[in-house]
Amino acid sequence: MDFILTLHSHLPYVLNHGRWPHGSDWLAEAAVDTYLPLVEALDTLEHEGVPSPMTIGVTPVLANQLAHPAFGTELSAFFTQRLEACDEAAAAFGANGEEDLIALAGFWRERFRRLRRVFERYDGDLVQALRRHAASGRIELLSSAATHGFLPLLAREESIALQLAVGQAEHLRLFGQHAVGCWVPECAYRPRGDWQPDAEAPFVPDRPGLEEHLARAGFGFFFVDAHLAEAGQPLGLYRETGRPDGLPLTDPDDPRRPARRSPYRTYEVAPRAGRPVVTAFVRDPEATRQVWSRHGGFPGDGGYLEFHKIRFPGGLKLWRVTSPDADLGLKEPYEPNTARARAWGHAGHMHWTLRQREERARRAGESVIVAPFDTELFGHWWFEGVDFVADLYRRLAAYGGPAPRTASRHLAWRPATVGIALGSGSWGANGDYSMWLNPETRWTWARIWPLEERFWSMMPAALADPECDEITAQAARELLLLQSSDWQFIISTGAAGDYATKRFNEHAEALTELLDALEPGARRTRGAARERARALQQTDDVFPNILPVLRATAGSREAALAR
Repeated sequence: MDFILTLHSHLPYVLNHGRWPHGSDWLAEAAVDTYLPLVEALDTLEHEGVPSPMTIGVTPVLANQLAHPAFGTELSAFFTQRLEACDEAAAAFGANGEEDLIALAGFWRERFRRLRRVFERYDGDLVQALRRHAASGRIELLSSAATHGFLPLLAREESIALQLAVGQAEHLRLFGQHAVGCWVPECAYRPRGDWQPDAEAPFVPDRPGLEEHLARAGFGFFFVDAHLAEAGQPLGLYRETGRPDGLPLTDPDDPRRPARRSPYRTYEVAPRAGRPVVTAFVRDPEATRQVWSRHGGFPGDGGYLEFHKIRFPGGLKLWRVTSPDADLGLKEPYEPNTARARAWGHAGHMHWTLRQREERARRAGESVIVAPFDTELFGHWWFEGVDFVADLYRRLAAYGGPAPRTASRHLAWRPATVGIALGSGSWGANGDYSMWLNPETRWTWARIWPLEERFWSMMPAALADPECDEITAQAARELLLLQSSDWQFIISTGAAGDYATKRFNEHAEALTELLDALEPGARRTRGAARERARALQQTDDVFPNILPVLRATAGSREAALAR
């Protein structure tokens, strides 16, 4: 049996949009907490001779930021600030006689210096660090939609196609190869059928399923949450309803219910005979529950670093969880060695869980355990999480258990043979689209849908006029940035709703301004519009080769896709 650890790395575009709290410091903090420690762990496991076949997704918008010259400047400034904070804190603790906290300031100082050396060793290029490990076969890199757009809620087929086509093109540009697998944003899936998710949305009959778009973009597999497979219908050899795997059609314990489809196998997803198929990997709830949960899982252990208590000024975290329910004022000082030992122990517990699951799965003829997570969970939210991941691979190498593989290598060994028509949903709260479409966010979609329609209706004429190229290209960038699922998510969680609203409106207004300049009657102002497009690109500086991808997308809405 195989074990597929999948890490999904993503942040919205924040470069050139300020520093703190939601500008470049957000990106720099993720790099220092998660991305650099992950690269360091991969380097260490390679040096130790421990196989670490992770499947790592990096969204195109994140990869663009990590490869941008401004990122190195911002990260250098972040390191300087944090190291100064360590010196200031140590002096303050010494004056107050807080000896245990002086040692913690030293712990952070050494960590920041070490991670800065890792960054310098790769010449400030984290994309190339990941590319090196992928080229050696130690990891597999996934792509995603360009800006992490919530694909099931986009109104135009071309919008979905552009998100995925830019994802492939940017992956090739930055990582040197096409991506076989796609991390579909928010694991959000929509099958073929009529579409009108809201009363303000246009009604579109018989829209293609998301898997059709994935296949056309060259992706061979994606990931879904378990409840989507359970809600789906099994498909026979000719895509008729049936159980080609020989399993019962109904639940043996309740014949009124369909049989539960196992998350421990892969499925071919295709709505009709003769269509290209892609494979769905299904998240295993058992293997992921202990890692996700702060209250019932590993991250809530009292010895681990407390995420929410931060020393100001400086931003250092110096206390441990103590108890998940303890007031912040009752948190006790962090003990790095104790926390490191807990990570090793929890990796052992996870290893035992995987071996138990392997025994049950072998008896049932199942072949794979899929454990997908946000990469930023490890290191950022759960500080010791990267050590936990590295220790899990060490235990698997030393003591056996499910064979760790990348997703592509698993499919090469055990290709999917069972067809399924998946249900709709996501891995968000409630398992549906409600985290992104709800009373608090409905206004965003009411603005996106008309802008989509206007953009794509104007593309034939705009792309035929070379004088419009700069304006058209930046309009496409603004459309993609507007479609980022992050804005609705942040608004829904209430954590920084004002920021998300501001960013959303900025991209909507920029797109509107550029589309106005593309109108036939605006020819006399095109020179000023080109200057405006150049200024916007200095801020929203992503996807430098978007124009040829846009041309291909706008010209390829074939009847075969729309019907």
